[in-house]
Amino acid sequence: MADDVFKALADPTRRRILDELTERGGQTLFEICGRLATKHGLGMSRQAVSQHLAVLEAADLVRTRREGRYKFHDLNTEPLERITTRWLRPDVPESTP
Repeated sequence: MADDVFKALADPTRRRILDELTERGGQTLFEICGRLATKHGLGMSRQAVSQHLAVLEAADLVRTRREGRYKFHDLNTEPLERITTRWLRPDVPESTP
């Protein structure tokens, strides 16, 4: 699972998406696309951003929830916490999901 997290974090666009979700969680795909375009100058299609979000979801870094016809994306820090615990606090046993 840590490999999925590292692969997801390897891409600068995905890191920017995580930055945006850190700043303000619960964003729709449309909102994320708008923020990437205005704040970072990334004119990407919704499909491209959606593919990046799928990689982040597969790594469990992003969780989604549906409300009506809207799908909201939120940052999940648990995978990052497991990684940092692994190296920064090796005396704490790793929990297996």
